[in-house]
Amino acid sequence: MDPANLTAGAAADAIRDGAITSVELVSACLERVRAVEPAVQAWAFLDPEHALEQAGRADRLRQQGQPLGPLHGVPVGLKDIIDTAGMPTENGTVLHQGRIPRSDATVVSMLRAAGAVILGKTVTTECAYFAPGKTRNPHNPEHTPGGSSSGSAAAVAAGMVPLALGSQTNGSTIRPAAFCGVVGFKPSYGLIPRTGMLALSGTLDHVGLFARTTEDIALLAEQLAGYDPHDPASRPRARVPFQRISNEEPPVEPMLAFVKTPHWDRLDAEAKAAFAELVESLGDRVEELALAPSIAQAGNWHQCIMDCEMAANLEREWELGRDRLSEPLCSLIERGRDVRAVDYQRALRAIPELAEGFDELFTQRYDAFLTPSAPGTAPKGLSSTGDPCFCTLWTLCGLPAISLPLLQGSSGLPLGVQLVGRRDYDARLLRTARWLAARVKSQA
Repeated sequence: MDPANLTAGAAADAIRDGAITSVELVSACLERVRAVEPAVQAWAFLDPEHALEQAGRADRLRQQGQPLGPLHGVPVGLKDIIDTAGMPTENGTVLHQGRIPRSDATVVSMLRAAGAVILGKTVTTECAYFAPGKTRNPHNPEHTPGGSSSGSAAAVAAGMVPLALGSQTNGSTIRPAAFCGVVGFKPSYGLIPRTGMLALSGTLDHVGLFARTTEDIALLAEQLAGYDPHDPASRPRARVPFQRISNEEPPVEPMLAFVKTPHWDRLDAEAKAAFAELVESLGDRVEELALAPSIAQAGNWHQCIMDCEMAANLEREWELGRDRLSEPLCSLIERGRDVRAVDYQRALRAIPELAEGFDELFTQRYDAFLTPSAPGTAPKGLSSTGDPCFCTLWTLCGLPAISLPLLQGSSGLPLGVQLVGRRDYDARLLRTARWLAARVKSQA
C-alpha cells in the first residue's frame, strides 16, 4: 500500500511499530505532491529537503528508544496564516511577501511536541477573506475548492498530506471541507489556541482541522486542545480524551435536529432533495426544528463584528498598502471603519443569549443539529470561494461543527453534511458524527 494513502492514525501506528519510517511516509507524500500539485496548486510554500530532515530526525529518535508522540513522524500541512519559525508565513497577501516569523504559533509548537513533521504551508485566500488564491478543487479543477482554507482542504483531499490546519471566521473550514470531500472540524470557541495566527476577529476566529476520517480529527484535536494564556479566548480546562470518547458507542442512539436555518432558499434543488432523502433514512432519530425568528438577525450581527474587528486588526495593511488589497477586502475594511460603537456592542451582547438558547436545546433533547455545510456542491469557476451562509450562525455562537463527506451531487462532486454540537462538548459531537457516518454507510 502507498504510505500516502494511510490515515494519520494508521501512519503513526506503523511508524511506532517499525512497519514504515517517517522518511518513507514523507517521501510518499512528496511524491504525491509532485504528481498532483501542478493541477491542484494547494501549497504556498514547500521545502522537500527540510521536510525530509524532520522525518529523518523523527526516525533517529525512534531508533534511540526516545519517547514518541501521538503524531510521531506524521506530516501536517499548515494554512499560510499560521506562523512557523524560519518558514515563510505570508497570509495570502502581497503586503506580507517574504515575511518569516521568528517563532512558532502555539498550535505549531503543540504539533512539534506531538512529533509531527511540518510538511509546508498551504494556500489561503487574501488575509483569509474572500479573494481566492491559486488552489483548484481536486475533484474538478474548473470548480472552486472553497475558502479561505482552500489549500489545506485540497491538500488532504488530493492525498498529499493526511492532516492539515486551517481557520474559520465565518465558513473557512466547513465550506472547503465540503467542497473538497474531506472531514472538516471547527471546534468550540477557545478550545484550540490561536496565538501566532493572523488575527482577523478575536470574537469569531477559530482554528480549523482537516482529515480524511473523524478518527483522525479526534487524534489531531486531542493534541491541540489546551490552554494558552496569550489567547484571551483560551481558559484552563481538563484535558479531553477525544479519541476515547469519539470511538465509544453512544449510550443511546443520538437524536438529531434537522435545522434548515433562515438560508434554506439558497440551497440548490439537488441538495434539497439529497437532504430530504437523508432525513427520511434516519427515521425517528431526526426531527425538523424551526429556529426562532430572531435567528434571522445573526448574519447581521456576525457581519458587524467581523467588519469592525477586521478593520481594526488590518489597519496597518490599510494605511500602508490599501492600493494593493483586493476590492472585497477594501470594502470590508471601509465598512468596518464606519461601524457605530452601539451597533458593535449590541451584536456582541446577542451572542450569549443565542448560545444559551442552543445550550437549552442540546441539554433537553438533541445530540446535534443536522444542516447543510454549503448551499450545494462546489460552484464552477475560480473567482469566488462560495457562500458561507450555512456556517455563519454556528461560528458566531462558537459552537463546534463538523462537515462530513456523506453525499454526492450528480456531477460527482462531494456534498457536505454538517453536524453542530453543544459548546464545549466537542468529543461527543465527534462521537455522533462517527455514528452518523456509519449509519449512512450501512444504508448505502
